[in-house]
Amino acid sequence: MALVNKETVSNKMNSRILKNKIAKVIFFIATIIGLLFLGALAYRILTQGLGSLDMDFLTGFTSQSPDRAGIKAGVIGSLWLMSVTAPVTLVIGVATAIYLEEYAKRGKFTRFIQINLQNLAGVPSIVFGLLGLTIFVYIFKTGEIILAGGLTLGLLVLPVIVVAAQESIRSVPNELREASYGMGATKWQTVRRIVLPAAIPGILTGGILALSRAIGETAPLLLVGAATAIFTLPSSIFDPYTAMPIQIYSWTKAPQPEFEYVASAGIIVLLVILLLLNSIAVFIRNKFSKRL
Repeated sequence: MALVNKETVSNKMNSRILKNKIAKVIFFIATIIGLLFLGALAYRILTQGLGSLDMDFLTGFTSQSPDRAGIKAGVIGSLWLMSVTAPVTLVIGVATAIYLEEYAKRGKFTRFIQINLQNLAGVPSIVFGLLGLTIFVYIFKTGEIILAGGLTLGLLVLPVIVVAAQESIRSVPNELREASYGMGATKWQTVRRIVLPAAIPGILTGGILALSRAIGETAPLLLVGAATAIFTLPSSIFDPYTAMPIQIYSWTKAPQPEFEYVASAGIIVLLVILLLLNSIAVFIRNKFSKRL
């Protein structure tokens, strides 16, 4: 008596091969749909915006005339915002992740914190704008300055950075920690010399994605008082400001149809700066990866 029915095995194998082919086609179609939308967006932005993109646009301030409108104040304001948001969120986010993964006892309270952090990562940005308005502008009376805007964006992306850092730290093999303890290292020495260097590529990847979201956000900045038109450049984090998304939003609402082309030019500048910042972060991440 044969232990294996060849006909049954052949039928199941054909069924598996068919399912594999169907899955491959579905994934391919999903990829093509995404690329088509991305291509349509890039085509529309480039065809509308390249005509308005020149040095006068890059070095000028906003204006009621679309021919004289520029994005200089928005670019400088966005860079000032990132100078507040990036260090604050990376330091607090990574420190929180280290505590939750390496020091906190496993229990209901720790799980409660982790679940809430994951939920906060999906909360709409307008809610964080209201939170920043209440805490920084009304309670601490900071006024409508860069510090308030940067900290509000920090609140927005902090849960994303914490969750990404936790996942990265969790992926470090326990054998590395045990070997470190076996050689007499303390908990902090193990975290500083073993865990963090191994987790840095994943932490930076999460940081890149989070800060990319922050630099393109509009709603929270509208609530904490970012100006739609400003004609002086900020010189410190205590000055009033505007930002690229705010200026682009105001141009799309302008009555003159020519401002649509100005807004497209602003989007191109925003995307170029975003890609530049991401490239720098990816370079740093790859540099740390090669050291491991």
